[in-house]
Amino acid sequence: MSIVVTGATGHLGRHVVEQLLDKVPAEQVTAVVRSAAKAADLAGRGVRIAVADYNDPATFDGLFAAGDKVLLISGNEFDKGRVGQHRVVIDAAKAAGVALLAYTSAPGPLTAALADDHRGTEEALLGSGVPYTLLRNGWYHENYTENLAPVLEHDAVLAAAGEGRISSASRADYAAAAVAVLTGEGHENRTYELGGDEAWSFAEYAAELSRQTGREIAYNAVTPEALTGILAGAGVPGPMAAVLAGVDVSIEKGELVVDSGDLSRLAGRPATPIAEAVAAALKG
Repeated sequence: MSIVVTGATGHLGRHVVEQLLDKVPAEQVTAVVRSAAKAADLAGRGVRIAVADYNDPATFDGLFAAGDKVLLISGNEFDKGRVGQHRVVIDAAKAAGVALLAYTSAPGPLTAALADDHRGTEEALLGSGVPYTLLRNGWYHENYTENLAPVLEHDAVLAAAGEGRISSASRADYAAAAVAVLTGEGHENRTYELGGDEAWSFAEYAAELSRQTGREIAYNAVTPEALTGILAGAGVPGPMAAVLAGVDVSIEKGELVVDSGDLSRLAGRPATPIAEAVAAALKG
């Protein structure tokens, strides 16, 4: 039996593999990657490397074995039909008779266009008959803290979320939840709504940045249309800019507030506070 992680050299995938190596022998972990070179460090530590691509179904032939536990990390090629890509993995997992396929999805209440591919993948997974776990990951701290340069340049946090609140957590937190499912028992056919322990607003985020930098950083609430234009002007492709603005609309509606407690319960510790993520990013 192997624990198989797709997208293993991505931002979330690396956290998952690192945390798995703290819990199980390296030879029990398979990292599925598109580039073996990017996984050379993992191979050097004894992790099995499998080169496969969501866009090439044949590369998944024989990759899984009966009894494997698989983490399908959602793809990030929004223009290539992500549901079809994910179905390639689901079909291969079904053919192999894996024990569990866990999928990194989006929060149940999320109506933004970003959630459409996740809902389609959930439908395909539930229809496959493969034992599943839906890890409905909320938003990541890093979506904000990794993009502080323009915030600090203009002393302003820009969002189209009004006074909406968001239960974000760190990638390492979500990875810990995934690892708990992959190494534990009793998670078959379960759905977990995952998010941070404390929801925050963008005004509070700006205030925290002000506190930690000693500068006056404002929250500038804009319309979704204005945000789409600003993002597009900054080089974000138009369709993706509209998707991101749509997420802000969902935040204003409260769709990214998660109060289930599932994340900290699975991780076995409190989720990382946004203030801690800000501090880490500013040290960066």
